[in-house]
Amino acid sequence: ESDILIEKISRGNTEQKRDALLEIRNLRSESASRIAAPALTDSSEIVRASATFSVIYLPKNEAVRNLVPLLQDKSALVRRETAYALGKVGDSQAVNSLLQILQKDKVLEVRNAAIVALGEIGDAAVIAELTKILQRKPQAKEEFARRSAARSIGQIAQIIQTNAVEILTPRSFLSDRFKSVEKPNYPKLIETFPTFRAAITVLIQTVQNPKEFDDVKREAAFALGAIGDQSAVPILQANLNNQDYYLAEIAKESLRKISFNLNQKDGINILPDGIK
Repeated sequence: ESDILIEKISRGNTEQKRDALLEIRNLRSESASRIAAPALTDSSEIVRASATFSVIYLPKNEAVRNLVPLLQDKSALVRRETAYALGKVGDSQAVNSLLQILQKDKVLEVRNAAIVALGEIGDAAVIAELTKILQRKPQAKEEFARRSAARSIGQIAQIIQTNAVEILTPRSFLSDRFKSVEKPNYPKLIETFPTFRAAITVLIQTVQNPKEFDDVKREAAFALGAIGDQSAVPILQANLNNQDYYLAEIAKESLRKISFNLNQKDGINILPDGIK
């Protein structure tokens, strides 16, 4: 079967190459990803873009080495897909290259992909840059960027605290007894990673801003819970009965996380009656 895939990648037409790359992606193996690597330099931008997600099962440093040059591809489609793929690889070696894209690429969708990828990689070194996005005034064209920046800040905190990225939707349809809070690696995250301190201030302002988009507020509330600092308690408590049901549920879950942190450290409970 590998010989057939190699043949399609090297000699097939565009559709045959794309089909082969999809098959390779579904195999989810290092050996299959190696077969896909030559397609990263194909003359067709569709093939190059398709190949980005087909090489993510290479060893991380090798995947980054193969993908990073495509962040400079002439095709915005290829640059965007490369950024997303680097997020799935999840290696900090890609951070500086993605930051360059975030700061300098002229295409909004490419910059947005870099924001998402940086969150999936989970390196606290990018928090300040993500925070800058939320410091700008909300604009419709930047809604996705703002939502992704808030989400990425939360994801990075989550990765640092639990070594895993949590699904970022409220688990509101589960009974409270089925909701769990993992013990964080750092009960006082901002002492170990001071870069989160400024982010907390901006995230609180984001939740408070009446002109902010609902999805951005939700992600900001999640991020405050992921960071787990007591300074976020008042704004989260203020939103427990928000007319936005999802924001209210996320505020509840975030308070649960912060309460867990405080109980671990000082035996303090900040949850209102009825929330366990």
